[in-house]
Amino acid sequence: MKKDIHPKLYELEAVCTCGAIFKTRSTQAKIHATLCSQCHPHFTGQQKFVDAAGRIDKFQKKFGKKTAK
Repeated sequence: MKKDIHPKLYELEAVCTCGAIFKTRSTQAKIHATLCSQCHPHFTGQQKFVDAAGRIDKFQKKFGKKTAK
């Protein structure tokens, strides 16, 4: 390996917006994450819908479950 061509590697504590702190390594000195495994809906199972225009209801009316006759 060649000397002095690789970036410096830092051991740091990354901080999420939810307040979670986790240790990692990076070429950046500080990391502020917006999502982590403690607050991401995929990992927590809490899915949130932001439906300002009523698009979900409109879709459910058009393609929702049909009742049997």
